[in-house]
Amino acid sequence: MADGPAGYTVLMKPGDDRAHRNYEELLQELRVAQTGVQILFAFLLTIPFTGIFQKAPTFDHVVYVITLIAAALATALIIAPASYHRMSSQREVHSDVLAIGTRLARAGLTALLVAILGSMLLVVDVAVGRGWAIAVTIGAAIIYVALWYGLPALKRRR
Repeated sequence: MADGPAGYTVLMKPGDDRAHRNYEELLQELRVAQTGVQILFAFLLTIPFTGIFQKAPTFDHVVYVITLIAAALATALIIAPASYHRMSSQREVHSDVLAIGTRLARAGLTALLVAILGSMLLVVDVAVGRGWAIAVTIGAAIIYVALWYGLPALKRRR
């Protein structure tokens, strides 16, 4: 057993320092992502109550609903590892908690990516038009996918 963050007891094999570090890193990453997705979600919740949105075309309403659902899903998935840990192991971290937490975090980041891109599509469409919105969103998608998925894949290959 080792002392984990916030008074948690981490149950791992002796000398399993890497798993302990991975668990701590996961918690830190989730804290950062959780704040971002909650701010985005809160912003999205206000949009339907604006006058300009009431007059927006159907395309914007569909993009908004998809984006809102993606942000809600991202929120659930990013918070889920903490809930899973709390409900299943009562302050003890087993290897399955780390594995499931990692899968949930990855799924949450994917949902967050959809929410970010949907938000960009919606805002740029309203600001300067659909053509620019699609181009900017595709460009942003390429950048996000390269940074969030491509760089880690390159590192794993090396």
